[in-house]
Amino acid sequence: MTFSGVFAQEATQADTVHTEAHAEGAFNANDVIIHHVLDDHVWHFFDGHYGTLYLPVIVYSEARGLEMFSSSRFYDDHHQTVEYNGYRLEHNHITLNGQPVLDVSITKNVAMLLINSTLLLVVLVAAARGYKRNAGRAPSGVQSFIEPIVVFVRDEVVKPNIGHRYERYLPYLLTLFFFILFGNLLGLLPGAGNLTGNIAVTATLAFFTFIITNVSGNKSYWGHIFWTPGVPLPLRLVILPVEIIGIFTKPISLTIRLFVAITAGHIVLLALISLAFIFQSITVGLMSSVIVLFINLIELLVAGIQAYVFTLFTSLYIGMAVEEHDHH
Repeated sequence: MTFSGVFAQEATQADTVHTEAHAEGAFNANDVIIHHVLDDHVWHFFDGHYGTLYLPVIVYSEARGLEMFSSSRFYDDHHQTVEYNGYRLEHNHITLNGQPVLDVSITKNVAMLLINSTLLLVVLVAAARGYKRNAGRAPSGVQSFIEPIVVFVRDEVVKPNIGHRYERYLPYLLTLFFFILFGNLLGLLPGAGNLTGNIAVTATLAFFTFIITNVSGNKSYWGHIFWTPGVPLPLRLVILPVEIIGIFTKPISLTIRLFVAITAGHIVLLALISLAFIFQSITVGLMSSVIVLFINLIELLVAGIQAYVFTLFTSLYIGMAVEEHDHH
């Protein structure tokens, strides 16, 4: 038998096995990874009815106004999508009789956002109370963990980049740092949502930075953008569009950097975990588990680094906007 004949036979057998496995509902790593990375109206923790949290659906349409119901209405006993009262959920988009509606539902990422914000408030308020209670004494409890991080962000990130006006922006930058840090760490928990790997979340954070930076911009900042000093007039015609584009590329870079770093980490972890289910081998399972543990430790480091980098660049952009330039 020729090599071409062997490969043709193996390919045919592989196609047959793939078709039979697909028909029997074999494990699909792609579906698992995409389902975790993207947002959803249902939150799956593990297989089974009791491992699924059906989130509230809140939709508005001109025909019916505001309506609220559970996302469980979209699924039957076999977890197949069904139509409910004219509403249909397809590819995570809700339509009413085929027409799009305004969807403001509590999705998985929105729920994660609420959890992250609540945890942020609880931890930071507890640290603030500890600071008042232990005035003049050594920190204790939550304060002993949070205070060194606050001092580090203030003295090593914010103050060197913004200068003597740093106190005005410190509350925002500390909130930014801890929000991203907590979101990154919560996203590594089993069954958690991909909050900081959602580009809508990272874009919103970058938008806040964009607004604060440009509203705080002084005369020198805008002068360097629209009329760069010490540059010949013909060259200014080249620099001007570059500077204007730079105003918008800064928040875009913040958005993409955080989104890509967190999403890529989640994809790598899930892909390695999926190997055990794909090969159905104890050896592969043990090897992938060891690698996942190692990668997870790296992701813990990445969670802190990404919060640091986002805050660092935000401080740098604000510092450039409020800096007084001396042209003499």
